[in-house]
Amino acid sequence: MKRKLSFMASLGYAEMAPHEVCRQLSELGYGGVEWTLAHFNPRTKSRKELADLVRVTREHGLEISDVAVQQDVVCPDERVRQDRIDLILECIDAAAETGVRNLNVFTGPCMWVDTAPKIGRDIKEGEAWRLVYDAFDRLVKAASERRVCLAVEGVFGMLCHDYYTTKVLIDHYDSAYLGVNFDPSHDVLYEHFDTGWIAAQWGRRIKNVHLKDAAGIPVMGKYLFPQLGEGRVDWKGFLAALDEIGYDGFLSVEFESFTWYETVLRRDPREAARLSLETFAKLAGG
Repeated sequence: MKRKLSFMASLGYAEMAPHEVCRQLSELGYGGVEWTLAHFNPRTKSRKELADLVRVTREHGLEISDVAVQQDVVCPDERVRQDRIDLILECIDAAAETGVRNLNVFTGPCMWVDTAPKIGRDIKEGEAWRLVYDAFDRLVKAASERRVCLAVEGVFGMLCHDYYTTKVLIDHYDSAYLGVNFDPSHDVLYEHFDTGWIAAQWGRRIKNVHLKDAAGIPVMGKYLFPQLGEGRVDWKGFLAALDEIGYDGFLSVEFESFTWYETVLRRDPREAARLSLETFAKLAGG
């Protein structure tokens, strides 16, 4: 099965014009791009600008794998929380109008933000779930009406952080418009090494896949996302499982080897994209 690869337009790409991002990724051999709010934001871009972003992407022979609109909805400040929910709703409307199929979302809290509450210390787990359900009641309804899929990413430290906790949310709604953005790096941080098994369990609920590895001792807060193949993800088993379930969506590189990016690649996003493509080809047996 031919794999479709995309690259998240973060890092230095976040400041580049869309046509330059697309030109570089297309020349490297990518088939898609994962945009973020840096480029796809209905609060800072007009509908025409968002439509132009989709057009430019396609003119370069690329598809939009999804748009990352990740907002922390486990937030004690109700005004801020409602504003974040409203932003996601605005993105759902914009995606429907421009033909974008998938939006990448998560639950929160964002553990890398100092002011975010810690579950079990600053907020009870039950209260965190109440906030998440309150948000997703509106989000899933809107996504269903607009026929846009929300792909939930389980992120280390959040309420939905691995297969088991994310499954609670997915099963609660059992909606064709609520799926999974599967990033195996977060599961291995919880020592669920059998990412192939997890991929098989998710099956058709996987709407997008992040290519990212992880290593370290997460319980001590000492972990990182290294180059693909240097961490704990079983890439052979993972890719075999995706083939087994007939996954035909995108595999999107999320480059978060930040120290390497700064010190070795000298903040060159094109080189990060090139290196990732070359590394993945070898991991995939190419």
